[in-house]
Amino acid sequence: MSIAVENFGFFVAAVGLLMLGVTLPNNYWRVSTVQGNVITTNTIYENLWQSCATDSLGVSNCWEFPSMLALSGYIQGCRAFMITAILLGFLGLFLGMLGLRCITIGSVALSTKVKLAATGGTLHILAGACGMVAITWYAINITKDFFNPLYAGTKYELGPALYLGWSASLLSILGGICLYSNCCCASKEDRVTRAQLPYKASTVQMPSPASQEEGDVSFGKYGKNAYV
Repeated sequence: MSIAVENFGFFVAAVGLLMLGVTLPNNYWRVSTVQGNVITTNTIYENLWQSCATDSLGVSNCWEFPSMLALSGYIQGCRAFMITAILLGFLGLFLGMLGLRCITIGSVALSTKVKLAATGGTLHILAGACGMVAITWYAINITKDFFNPLYAGTKYELGPALYLGWSASLLSILGGICLYSNCCCASKEDRVTRAQLPYKASTVQMPSPASQEEGDVSFGKYGKNAYV
């Protein structure tokens, strides 16, 4: 049962990492529709790297943000958190693969595999937390500008990429928790198994009284001068 939970956690964490990788380059982090007549209706959508616009004829134009230093602070922070989440997820995936008990690589001890899997689970939890912070931070700024009556710029709504990112972060955290908790249970089971092993006390053979009497008799036969 514990091995099944471990494999399930690894699989869920891997799916979460894949979804985080899909979320980062997705164009639909925030979406805005400029209403007009049939010809002038435009859809504007952005992500962390570029802004795009599509007219009613389906023609799309995209332009990348010209300068990183000219961007808002939260966009730079979201970039950093998302990249960190993906890097932590890849490292956790590698360590988790080495720590799986169903995979044998060389002569790695069970205690070492448990530590590797627990470390991989911790990294997956951190990756999910970084992704959750990035997505939530971006969404808070969207809603703040949307409900601000004094904001004169384009008002955006939450794009589908944010919901994908939230789901990916939750999967990463869930998979990491399964890996970490299962490895803790495995280490406890290992300690209990060692404690239940039968203990064999070392037996020391003591000379019997009969043998001691035989020695005394033999000593008396020869006397003290026989040993000079």
